[in-house]
Amino acid sequence: MTASFSITMGPGGKWSAYIGKGKSVTLTAAGDSANVSALLYHAAYPSERYNMPDSLKAQHTAFYTAGHVLMSDQGRVLASIIEDTAGWHDPLGGYTTRKGTDGKYGPTSYQQERNAWLRSGEENLTVELYRHNLTPRDLSAPVNFFSKVVCELDGTMRYVPQPTDGRSVTLRTEMDVLLVVSNTPHPLNPSAVYPGAAVEIRITDAAPMTEDDLCVNHCGENRRAFENTWNAYALMKGAN
Repeated sequence: MTASFSITMGPGGKWSAYIGKGKSVTLTAAGDSANVSALLYHAAYPSERYNMPDSLKAQHTAFYTAGHVLMSDQGRVLASIIEDTAGWHDPLGGYTTRKGTDGKYGPTSYQQERNAWLRSGEENLTVELYRHNLTPRDLSAPVNFFSKVVCELDGTMRYVPQPTDGRSVTLRTEMDVLLVVSNTPHPLNPSAVYPGAAVEIRITDAAPMTEDDLCVNHCGENRRAFENTWNAYALMKGAN
């Protein structure tokens, strides 16, 4: 994707696309209890993908907000979080399943409810992966944008409601990526009502990076990951 673009995912919606390096990807929630489960892959070599453990360990964090980056399993930066009005995005909670969705909200099916049936994150992400010649084996821990989950001292994870209506988060793509997203509930959201917030995705050209860039300078590990990314693209340019 090289041009400006926008799309709105309704509740239960899904979407995926190849997005070029140097783009600004803004997710904006149109209601509360929003949750967007997102996976990122290197567009040219999808075996390189977002790695949750390395990203959290390198940045000494258990959540994401502005200044954090989403690292690949090769120590490079797939995308940076350059703006955030939500304040907390969960990397630990995973995605909903068919069994969990039926158990919490009641069984539904396309055969009975048609497009009103309640989708799960696992199903949505799997469908979008197949569109790009990937399979369920390529599923991994997603980033749950707009959701807040606190890790307690005893190791339990606690879902904390936070306002999301009108809130947004903006990613800057540092590599050519495949983005796969699902607008489905967070698995730890205790509400018995399936969330109904639509989410807009808007993609534009990102502003040029400056020396005082928030994400590059967040910590030494971030800078090294950026250097790995810059070197990789410099070598690819040389090969062309």
